[in-house]
Amino acid sequence: MHIAAVGWIYVTLMMAITEETVVAGIMTFFFYGVLPTLIILYLAGSGQRRKRRDLARQQEMQKRQQAADAKDTPGGGPVS
Repeated sequence: MHIAAVGWIYVTLMMAITEETVVAGIMTFFFYGVLPTLIILYLAGSGQRRKRRDLARQQEMQKRQQAADAKDTPGGGPVS
């Protein structure tokens, strides 16, 4: 995925270089290259972010459960 993004940025950079004015070149590079690439990479990474968030939530629940179990056992220690 990242190699395609780098390729697209290169293509839009070459398009921007051929523009008649500097302002048009900057706008071409930003609106045809950088902005769409950032959106695509953000959307492509949403699955990984969701998995990380779920894993962190699951670990937090396990910690809470262990703390509750330690509180409920006599002596406050783990059950042997």
